[in-house]
Amino acid sequence: MKTRFILLFTVILLSFSGNSFAQAPDDCAITLSYFTEPAKIKNYEAALPYYEKLIKECPNYNLAIYQYGVKMFEYFIEEKGDKTKVNDLIEAWELRLQNFPDQTKEGDVLSTIAQIKYDNNIGSKAEQFKAFDEAFKKDPENFTSGKSLYAYFSLAVDLHNEGQKDLQDIFNLYDVVIDKIDTEKNSLASKLTPLMDKEEAGTALTDKEQRAKDVYENNLGVYATVEGSVNGKLGQLADCPNLVPLYTKDFESKKTDVNWLKNAAGRLSAKDCDDPLFFKLVQELHKLEPSAESAYYLGKLAEKDGKASTALDYFNQAADLQTDKGKKASIYYSIAENYRKKGSYGTARNYYNKMLEVKPSAGMAYYKIGSMYADSANNCGTTVFEKRAMYWLAADMMDKAARVDGTIAGNAKAAASSYRARAPQASDIFSEGMAGKTVKFNCWVGGSVRVPNL
Repeated sequence: MKTRFILLFTVILLSFSGNSFAQAPDDCAITLSYFTEPAKIKNYEAALPYYEKLIKECPNYNLAIYQYGVKMFEYFIEEKGDKTKVNDLIEAWELRLQNFPDQTKEGDVLSTIAQIKYDNNIGSKAEQFKAFDEAFKKDPENFTSGKSLYAYFSLAVDLHNEGQKDLQDIFNLYDVVIDKIDTEKNSLASKLTPLMDKEEAGTALTDKEQRAKDVYENNLGVYATVEGSVNGKLGQLADCPNLVPLYTKDFESKKTDVNWLKNAAGRLSAKDCDDPLFFKLVQELHKLEPSAESAYYLGKLAEKDGKASTALDYFNQAADLQTDKGKKASIYYSIAENYRKKGSYGTARNYYNKMLEVKPSAGMAYYKIGSMYADSANNCGTTVFEKRAMYWLAADMMDKAARVDGTIAGNAKAAASSYRARAPQASDIFSEGMAGKTVKFNCWVGGSVRVPNL
């Protein structure tokens, strides 16, 4: 009897110990090792059973569970074509967010999950849109994927076309998405600009700086592509034939709503809608709340009427009042263009540079400065060589334009190539004995350029 009791107690003890060991940290460490070691060499078939054990018994043990888990399911889906693993991939992201919230960017993960559902046609369009919408509203700062920003907006337009969303909702979302793209572009451009300046000064970049520069330029190109796609998706929805009836219909009921007036006038201005409605909107806006916006629109109207000096007064008022950096950049651009068209290139450049101060990704500012340099070539220099040397400066400006703003990169690169072809060539440099020397410009351009060594 005593022997039977001892045996029974031993069995119970071993059973209890086994259950406890399954939850012990040491056991989690062993299982994690069994999972990660084959995962590191992409032997995911061997790793999978241990992943399943980890998420069941040790879900919050180590972030590596989900880092490798995501890679594993992406491999099964993308390399092996196993679409049955899509839900497992979504679950891996969800479990990471659930178990390691402090080491996870919520907006990034939620937008990634929404993108997976979109790419794999999971749920209705309304459900897919809701997933993106919730991701953006919960954590807009970390919703940075250009691909997802486009999908978010594209779904909204599709839902409008199906009668499920109002046109005004599309315009509101467009403003949000474009503002986000602009924010990301400006952040990248502000990091890229010092590196471009360093190169321009003749200082070689370190390997680390060169890699960073390549990343910044590539990502700026991605966002430029996304911006173009978003504008393309909006397409005719934002054309004057749609905008004018939309705002005409609501004008009487909304003409005391300052925000509505600002939005309506802004869209009509952006599309250059030549309609009496625009004048009515601006008049009401300036009457209710004289502001940067109303002064700017009055300036645009004066400009359209050929009253350049009046327009300039309004634009300067608008610049002084405006606090939004994107809008201030637009105002500085209008002022710069006003001066450029009058031939006041030096003053125009000052305002283009002000535009770049508030919006580093404003490639058009560099583009316009480069064009003015090229247009001034014959007036800057006493010799043919000095005059043609101006094209090097013009080309450098075009290079900057292409780097910070992919939307104009094609035109900027073509202009840079054209200007370099007009600059002194190797034979000219040799015959003039100018290799390595500096050409100074005493006209409005100022500054200098170093002649390339042969």
